[in-house]
Amino acid sequence: MTAEVHQASLGDVTITYGLAGDPEAPRLLYVSGSGSDLRQQPNAFRSPLVDHFRILAYDHRGLGRSTTTDALPSMADFGRDLVLLLDHVGWTSCAAVGVSFGGMVLQEAAVTAPTRFERAVLACTSSGGNGGSSYPLHELVGLDADERRARWVDALDTRNVDPERRALVLSVVEALDAERATSEQTAGEVAQLLARRDHDCWDRLPAMTMPTLVAAGRYDGIAPPANQEALLDRLPEARIEWFEGGHAFFLEDQSAHEKMLDFLRS
Repeated sequence: MTAEVHQASLGDVTITYGLAGDPEAPRLLYVSGSGSDLRQQPNAFRSPLVDHFRILAYDHRGLGRSTTTDALPSMADFGRDLVLLLDHVGWTSCAAVGVSFGGMVLQEAAVTAPTRFERAVLACTSSGGNGGSSYPLHELVGLDADERRARWVDALDTRNVDPERRALVLSVVEALDAERATSEQTAGEVAQLLARRDHDCWDRLPAMTMPTLVAAGRYDGIAPPANQEALLDRLPEARIEWFEGGHAFFLEDQSAHEKMLDFLRS
């Protein structure tokens, strides 16, 4: 589905966002992961979610068509952008899905402004702190493109130790990289990873009082299973769903969107 694309001036940054789906449908905020860009496919507007919700998705500061500042952003900055964007579009409350880095941003926003979120899905993400951090992707910054891809594939799915599977996944990652203008990571991508390095919502997670689904891949090496169990134990009203896949389980397990939809609509 084609989204309506707009820009929001949120103080020191301008955030590019899209809206799609029936304007009368329930509202759903989709918070995407590291390096995301609304112009990339697939995105939230091509998911089964758009058939059931009015979806709001956006480019994080420094990514896609959103601007940033000279200062390195913190996770608090990313969380603040999210809440200010909700203010801009006039959504006093909504359901929300946060994927990977987006799950960290959603945590930051939800522990600060819990009444803004009716339900939350935290997909393939981590709390930081005593709940465990996700794989240190910031350590890949500056590596040769081939080495960075190899390390990424190793972390993406623990099943990639199998040589045949690893070769296949690596070929897919290489093909995706070939579509990029350059193999170098952008300043916005690097800034995201540095902010992600310091993510820690562990002590504040009990403030997320809304019903929450922890959606997890059984073979995720970036947000490993132990981190998912920690989220489940720390959140006041949470349940967990395990899916057959790694960090990108929602692309591998056909039941993932269905189960997330069931939770979001309940």
